[in-house]
Amino acid sequence: MCASNSQQRLFLQPFWDYILDKFYDRVGSPFFPVLLAFSGYVLFSFPFAVADLLGKRCHFFYQYKIQKKKHPTIMMMCMCIWKAVSNHLVYVFPVVTVIWLCMPPPPLPDTAPSVCTLLGEVFGCLLLFDFQYFVWHILHHKNHWLYKKVHAIHHKYIAPFSWSSQNLGGYELMTVGFWSSTNPIMLGCHPLTAWVCNLISIWMSVNDHIGYDLPWSLSHMLPFGLYGGALAHDLHHQKPETNFAPFFGHWDLIFGTSSYEDNRT
Repeated sequence: MCASNSQQRLFLQPFWDYILDKFYDRVGSPFFPVLLAFSGYVLFSFPFAVADLLGKRCHFFYQYKIQKKKHPTIMMMCMCIWKAVSNHLVYVFPVVTVIWLCMPPPPLPDTAPSVCTLLGEVFGCLLLFDFQYFVWHILHHKNHWLYKKVHAIHHKYIAPFSWSSQNLGGYELMTVGFWSSTNPIMLGCHPLTAWVCNLISIWMSVNDHIGYDLPWSLSHMLPFGLYGGALAHDLHHQKPETNFAPFFGHWDLIFGTSSYEDNRT
């Protein structure tokens, strides 16, 4: 059971006060969520990129590699990083600038959210995004024109690797970015919730693409394929008619597109 809201708020309030006092101008900028997400992408991807380059020399990770015969090269990694950077320069930053000029961001609230409120809002945002992308994903696989013109860019690599999580076309990136930025607003979430959710969703996205079925992954902790993880998404890149949900597995189980049993055999 959660403690009272006032006790939980007191738990996060000193941290929130410190953020407002020391970094208000930075975190209050509309560019902060973008930089936070991109920083998370780099931070979460880098360790697995090192493991990929070391290969068998890093036995601790290599033993869990899903497609052991396929290894990303430095060139492949650089192409994905450049794709992510160029997408942000060409699409994300100009759009954020226009929104900033047309609709200046509201002031940040003085009070922090309670712990239970933050956790509930994060989970709600992740569930909503999971449904949105599931529908979008199926549509762009079932429609040949949409797949060829939009989503095929992401399926360039049959064996995904950490940097490839951001190997997206501009339209797909902007769609994903729109949901990520507007879902917390639609659900009335605290800014701190939006930032935490931003980082968690980036981590989950990178984790889907790392190419390693790590034994401590949530996919092994939650039963019945309720969390997809790297193994499920790796299989999606091998067999694109399965595992459409980005994070959780319930929609694939409901609609019969899950390869949960294949993953465990």
